[in-house]
Amino acid sequence: MGLGLDLDLGLGLGGQHRYAQLTGQAEVPGPGDPDGRGHAVVWVTSGKVCVSLTVRKIQTASAAHIHRGTAGTAGPVVVDLAAPSDGTSYSCTRVDRGLAREVARTPAQFYVNVHNAEHPAGAVRGQLHR
Repeated sequence: MGLGLDLDLGLGLGGQHRYAQLTGQAEVPGPGDPDGRGHAVVWVTSGKVCVSLTVRKIQTASAAHIHRGTAGTAGPVVVDLAAPSDGTSYSCTRVDRGLAREVARTPAQFYVNVHNAEHPAGAVRGQLHR
């Protein structure tokens, strides 16, 4: 699936992608890695979430997730992702259709973060957006 591809994903949204720019400063409660950066591209289908994740200037990643939570708040994990241990990862995870719909329609209610040994609560984080 290419970045410019428009599909009807059964969500009535035309298959739009969601995005996040990750930084250590965005990590809540923090501190995240002050030099850390990254980005995520999220594809949402009916019952599946796929994520391409890239990070840089952090120690080796040990975990990555999509959490429920608005900017400035910490929330529960809703989707486990492959950790970008070499700086990049791609994963697809089956999810409840209702959750897929929420992520697609209200992306600002969710964020992506990446963890490592130095920052077990989160090295970098980014709020999802259209």
